[in-house]
Amino acid sequence: MIFFDTTSASSWRHASGLARVSRRLKDALGDAATEAAWPDIAAKPSKSDWMLTPELFSEAERPGFTAFLEKRPCRLAAVYHDAIPLRFPDITWPRSVERHPGYMKLLARFDRVWAVSAASRDELLAFWEWQGIARPPPVDVLAPGADWEGIPRSGACAAPAGPPAVVCVGILEPRKNQLMLLDACEALRAEGLDMDLHLVGRVNPHFGGPTARRVESMRERWPGLRHHAGLDDAGLAALIRSARVTALPSIAEGCGLPLLESLWMGVPCVCSDIAPVAENAAGGGCRVVPGNTLAGWTQALRAVLTDDALHARLAAEAASRALPTWSAAAGVLREALR
Repeated sequence: MIFFDTTSASSWRHASGLARVSRRLKDALGDAATEAAWPDIAAKPSKSDWMLTPELFSEAERPGFTAFLEKRPCRLAAVYHDAIPLRFPDITWPRSVERHPGYMKLLARFDRVWAVSAASRDELLAFWEWQGIARPPPVDVLAPGADWEGIPRSGACAAPAGPPAVVCVGILEPRKNQLMLLDACEALRAEGLDMDLHLVGRVNPHFGGPTARRVESMRERWPGLRHHAGLDDAGLAALIRSARVTALPSIAEGCGLPLLESLWMGVPCVCSDIAPVAENAAGGGCRVVPGNTLAGWTQALRAVLTDDALHARLAAEAASRALPTWSAAAGVLREALR
């Protein structure tokens, strides 16, 4: 039996990448997994069972968890996302920065770990080596699914009448780099290019203020700029399918799930060149911006928004390339956690 850790997920009301991975993976595992939360999960498994957690954790948040790992009442597996709180502590939630070193050390006590990208796997192994951990568990890559629940894969829908639209999905904060995207769009509009921009995501209460204020200021002179603080899957899917292109200008990601989900809809993505994102962009359908610079973003967006032949090629690549699915990810876990 697989006991699936939902300690934090049971109270989440947002759609962050971590939350999305947890929900979709749990659904895809179906009857193979049983939901359980700390501390109740500690008493449920037997020696032959597995506890699988895609969550972040610490001893302070889960009193007794370290002793549970040392006692090893069952076999232990985890899905690892990234080391962003260690790499960018100045722009990451303080609670995450405080938690993350201990979390990454505790992962070394698990039997199996899956990372959401090859780049993520390499950073975890490098951290363990730096910590002097002699016998770390095996770390494999578990590609998150590109598919949306109940939405079949297809080519992009015909664009509606009006200016071409760009959609950017992600919490408003410095890491997601929406300010760079806004600068690039302002430069293009100054050239006379008419376009819409949709930003989808809540505002980070610690660091999102400058971006939110910039959006509000620009909306006064740009009616086509819109901020959607929260959309359900149906609303987000419809918005992406109506877009000419999606944008992922992040400076740090675990895998870049919005890129994959855009390609599922047949919509090309302009993206930064950071390793986890470039890893998923390599199969086609994407325009990678070398250096993630303002000049590069301005040029890339201009090309995809105005060059119909380029856009058609990218859309065809998006619609035809192989993409990972949640059922395939669940199949990997079911096979390994027997």
